[in-house]
Amino acid sequence: MATTLIQGGTVVSSTGRVEADVLVDGEKIVALMAPGTTPLGTIAAHTVIDATGKYVIPGGVDAHTHMELPFGGTAASDTFETGTRAAAWGGTTTIIDFAVQTYGQRVMDGLAAWHEKAAGNCAIDYAFHQIIGEVNDDSLQAMRQLPDEGISSFKLFMAYPGVFMSDDAQIFRAMQVSADTGMMTMMHAENGPVIDVMVKQLLEQGKTDPYYHGVARAWQMEEEATHRAIMLANLTGAPLYVVHVSAKQAVEQLAAARDIGQNVFGETCPQYLYLSLEDQLGAESDEYGKFEGAKWVCSTPLRSKHEGHQNHMWQSLRTNDIQMVSTDHCPFCMKGQKDLGLGDFSKIPNGIGSVEHRMDLLYQGVVDGQITLERWVEITSTTPARMFGLYGKKGVIQPGADADIVIYDPMGHTSIGYGEGKTHHMNMDHSAWEGFEIDGHVDTVLSRGKVVVDGNQYLGAKGDGQFVKRGLSQYLI
Repeated sequence: MATTLIQGGTVVSSTGRVEADVLVDGEKIVALMAPGTTPLGTIAAHTVIDATGKYVIPGGVDAHTHMELPFGGTAASDTFETGTRAAAWGGTTTIIDFAVQTYGQRVMDGLAAWHEKAAGNCAIDYAFHQIIGEVNDDSLQAMRQLPDEGISSFKLFMAYPGVFMSDDAQIFRAMQVSADTGMMTMMHAENGPVIDVMVKQLLEQGKTDPYYHGVARAWQMEEEATHRAIMLANLTGAPLYVVHVSAKQAVEQLAAARDIGQNVFGETCPQYLYLSLEDQLGAESDEYGKFEGAKWVCSTPLRSKHEGHQNHMWQSLRTNDIQMVSTDHCPFCMKGQKDLGLGDFSKIPNGIGSVEHRMDLLYQGVVDGQITLERWVEITSTTPARMFGLYGKKGVIQPGADADIVIYDPMGHTSIGYGEGKTHHMNMDHSAWEGFEIDGHVDTVLSRGKVVVDGNQYLGAKGDGQFVKRGLSQYLI
């Protein structure tokens, strides 16, 4: 089998950093060695990668993406092919996407549909969570079969009445399955019925611009739903993972539950660390005027910078009140998709494209002193792998692990957006991150031992990625 030697770099893990050479044989890491100790007689057989002055880290694991997701009368613009290729460019080597059971559909039929979308199309490895769009006797029974399919988590919604929302009784029944099987209950925690009333009232007042999307989805509705989900999980004994946490008050609910020993976890996303509700005000000088803010419409929404949510999210990552950062990657183009909501913010498809930029954006947090280098690796790779039953295979550089490796240059530079010299490979007509400058650069990406990105050259191919079966979360007690 082909062998690769990565020489001269600093291997960074969640627990520390060490100068070491990394030996890859085929798809696996086989050894970490003191620098320069590789037997000279074997060098000729290796592809040698010089990582001098650079970090050697495990490939990123993005545990929350939505490729090809039907939503709001359209569908996410990234296919599994385009979205996973963009992920590879940004140093992410595994995604966990969401298979969808829609209302009236059987769970296993929804799962089969997502396998059909992804199989043979992905540039990197992929796994699935399962969205349960209708909790009934049939779906509850099917959920118990999901671990045998390598799917150890399911997602419920407290928002989007009539589309995805489950009421408290349905959530209670699903969480009982979670408690029985050890599966992770993932929760979109917002009070959907109240939000719908607020949306209606704002539109009746003529407040139709994208900015009012965030006003309608007030932080109180996120805190309340988060608390309710925690209480139902406490009652049933189910482990709970709250997705895309954006409000500092919701974090406080999670922290309180964790302080008493409950199996409760949370993720945030890059947009809640860097962007704010005020970004959605738009400007008359922009191409779209006030509708420019539609670029940043997502749910949960961006929060006001004046209320301290962004700083609290960074703090929560340092204190482990929030355990990891995913993207909730769900991209839509401005023309033909986001503009479905011109004159009515409630019709703007909810989602931001970030799968390509997560590793860079979080590295900037290292540069800015928000998190340590080790914490960067932990929240972008190691914890997602442990949280969702992939650790040992993914999320770590050690013998026996998949050779998913990123060589990151701290002296490099990355400009995000469109145009010459800028990074953007997602299937979108804009970048929500236009103008962001990163003091670092993804130089080389290996996916199961194959170099898929080398400098400014993409060497991967459609179908390089494989479906990965997951075990139960390795965080549960």
